[in-house]
Amino acid sequence: MNTSPGIQIGLYLVVLFIVAWPLGRYLTSVFDGQLTQRFVWLDNFEHRFYRFIGANPAEDMPWWRYAAAILLFNVLGVFVVYALQRLQSGLPLNPQAFGAISPDSAFNTAISFVTNTNWQGYGGESTMSYLTQMLALTVQNFASAATGIAIVIALIRGFMRRNATGIGNAWIDLSRSIFFVLLPLSFVFALILVSQGVIQNFKPYQDVKLLEPLEYAAPKKDLNGLPLQDDQGNVLMEAIKTDKQSIAMGPVASQEAIKLLGTNGGGFFNANSAHPFENPTPLTNFLEMISILLIPTALCFAFGQMVGDQRQGWAMVAAMTVLFMMMATVALWSESHSNPLITQLGVDDSMGNLEGKETRFGVISSALFATVTTAASCGAVNSMHDSYLPLGGLIPMWLMMLGEVVFGGVGSGLYGILIFAILAVFLSGLMIGRTPEYLGKKIEAFEMKMVSIAILVVPLLVLGGAAIAVVTEVGKAGMANPGAHGFSEVLYAFTSAANNNGSAFAGLSANIPFYNTLLAVAMWFGRFGAIIPVLAIAGKLAAKPKLAVTSGTMPTHGPLFVVLLISTVLIIGALNYIPALALGPIVEHLQLFAR
Repeated sequence: MNTSPGIQIGLYLVVLFIVAWPLGRYLTSVFDGQLTQRFVWLDNFEHRFYRFIGANPAEDMPWWRYAAAILLFNVLGVFVVYALQRLQSGLPLNPQAFGAISPDSAFNTAISFVTNTNWQGYGGESTMSYLTQMLALTVQNFASAATGIAIVIALIRGFMRRNATGIGNAWIDLSRSIFFVLLPLSFVFALILVSQGVIQNFKPYQDVKLLEPLEYAAPKKDLNGLPLQDDQGNVLMEAIKTDKQSIAMGPVASQEAIKLLGTNGGGFFNANSAHPFENPTPLTNFLEMISILLIPTALCFAFGQMVGDQRQGWAMVAAMTVLFMMMATVALWSESHSNPLITQLGVDDSMGNLEGKETRFGVISSALFATVTTAASCGAVNSMHDSYLPLGGLIPMWLMMLGEVVFGGVGSGLYGILIFAILAVFLSGLMIGRTPEYLGKKIEAFEMKMVSIAILVVPLLVLGGAAIAVVTEVGKAGMANPGAHGFSEVLYAFTSAANNNGSAFAGLSANIPFYNTLLAVAMWFGRFGAIIPVLAIAGKLAAKPKLAVTSGTMPTHGPLFVVLLISTVLIIGALNYIPALALGPIVEHLQLFAR
């Protein structure tokens, strides 16, 4: 797969757009009701389901009722995921007899999967039972992705409707997202993954005999499973000799499919998509990258179709594509170089920076995967971002800092960039002295207040959380590396959590009560601190009349607007985060290459 980077990026985007275009048309038919009108049995299924959950499908919810339903749906998810983790030792489908998850880790994981973050402070194959992986984590992968889709559909209705009091029905949007979009796509993709070697079973872990016995040192543990220490606080080690290895099994393909299609990212295994049971071949690697951005791209096309002007959807795709290509180019360029500290040892550097990367995929496919997964709010990784060169690691971090609007997460990417689009037309209105409008709706004081909250809440969480971590002893204790790289690990963690990505610089030991709690707070408010203002904007726009297009109306579908939108995204990202980046990856790059 180590062919020309330009060819790989070009091939990836071409295939992505070819597949996303018809899916966009399908999404339009799902959410405007055409699909259920065309197939009576689907309509009957829907109404029986609404009767079962006690929802009124005829209700057109005002934005605050819609927000309340979304919050209720997700709070219930937190309780279910938390309970299943704490009770898993007494539940079935636990062939390895894993015990209950600690309260702080269970809390963090529950918030993580409900918010579509999938931050994992644990190793899946050594911590979670099959039942927990399926009923808690995989189910929430569907539910959290459906939440993002529902929010962006509600915002699109805000632009479509005029003089309306409601923005749709949350229960209809959630159920259609799951039953008509996420489930069928995941079923098909899971079958493709199984055909390529991704496992799907309920077998106990398999012990295989090693060709040669292995000796290694491991910490001695007490009856509670905690490491023993001597009088000086040093961990006591013991020599262990073994002639076998335990190979983890499990229902992997079913979770792998939705973790990617739903831009969730939580791996069944600790190594995530670098594990051969999750991502066995270069073909699955390419298909997994396609699946991450498939629904976010299709939603852009659906947006243009639903507002009655396909050019609006293409404008969003154009802005996202330009930003994506810029970031991917820098990442691939950086990782094509070797670490100078390694080359000084006389190591061959012709292959670029291979540290932390699977040789099955190589430098190019690994760096492209890192760009894709952080352009979306997807924490799936096929290489260790902590091993990237400073600029190579800066790109995934900055993609998240931009709000993950470069295609972005399922639903969250589109509603995020639409927030930036509203800001862009507001700024252009200030420059020409005209009341700003977007898609025929006036952008006034209320909308801009909500836009400001939606844009600023995440930087406050990222920078505030990182500041707390690096000035407290317990926060610094989790840093495995000193100096600029250690700071980058902390900054990456809070950037990933607040932007609901879930990937990590692995050098940070985050599975402790301090980080589990603080990162959970960042994940929850990073998600719903943006969702509630977005729904408030949708409600306000839906109640407004639609203005006629005049000679003074600013076109929002041409190259000029695309450039304005890109500039707005980059400027906001730069103003918020460049000082912090200067203390982390930028200064680390200067230190590394100044030797």
